Amino acid sequence: MTGYENKEALIDEIRKTYRLFDQEFENVPEANRNIRLDEVDRTPQEMLAYQIGWLTLVMSWEEDELAGKQVITPTPDYKWNQLGMLYQQFYQHYANDSLEELRALFRDKIETWCGWVNGLSDEELFVPGIRRWTVTSANWPMWKWIHINSVAPFRSFRTKIRKWKRNI
Repeated sequence: MTGYENKEALIDEIRKTYRLFDQEFENVPEANRNIRLDEVDRTPQEMLAYQIGWLTLVMSWEEDELAGKQVITPTPDYKWNQLGMLYQQFYQHYANDSLEELRALFRDKIETWCGWVNGLSDEELFVPGIRRWTVTSANWPMWKWIHINSVAPFRSFRTKIRKWKRNI
């Protein structure tokens, strides 16, 4: 039904796709972190900022709901049709961080993310509507939100960074 047998399978896939994506940055020179190429829509710095930004944002939805706050997705300042502006905010927030700093922050976010997922019950993960924030724009179970904000972009952005490295 989900593509994941259980939360352990989801966590394993998050860790695996994260490692593969992160390894692509091992040979990217710091001096090239902000080079934009016509062939790729983001710089290496932007790719990492995007990932960190989304992981942080989704976890903030969970934290806010559990604290009894109203969650407005994606943010009170941006609607779903304004994601480009949200991404610019992510890029600006991390603009002064080195690739090494971004990778370390990304690694820490992954550990926090996987710890969060591990602490969720099967009902919370696999039953739609358990959290109000999961039904605000789509009535998805939480596992799908987790997947589309970790596994899916880690895969697609791995393709982007590999293309960037081939064309630099």
